Amino acid sequence: MPDVLTAVIDSTVLVSAFLTEGGVSAELLRYAREGVFVVFLSEEILTETEHTLSYPRIRARYTYTDEDVADFLDRLRVAAQLITDLPQFTGIVRDPNDDMVIATAHRAHAAYIVTRDDDLLSLQQYEDISILTPEAFIAIVREYRHHTDENSTTP
Repeated sequence: MPDVLTAVIDSTVLVSAFLTEGGVSAELLRYAREGVFVVFLSEEILTETEHTLSYPRIRARYTYTDEDVADFLDRLRVAAQLITDLPQFTGIVRDPNDDMVIATAHRAHAAYIVTRDDDLLSLQQYEDISILTPEAFIAIVREYRHHTDENSTTP
């Protein structure tokens, strides 16, 4: 087990966490807030999250305000480590808009990218970064938490 789990969570998972409080994506953010793993984000990922949450078809299906979105993004900025000065990667992912997720993980030296994006998931791995669904990553997080709980000593 690594000393610290590190992951970039992309906008697909962040949007899901915002819209579905009881879902696996929201549970991942709870684990991150508890310090079970370290989340890295970039302003580029947060901007994409905000943009997605502004889509009329999503706004029509869910009830939330612009202030709710702003509050969510502010809480993410506080809870995550923000990565800046992303390297300019191009042509890594089928969808060029997803290269910034790879760039964020690369700059952060993150072990994982957590996503629901098929273009990212199709890579499975980039350098030493594993690209997983939230369901696959939460299994790792739970095992990591269980392992660290077993090895912690109580006074």
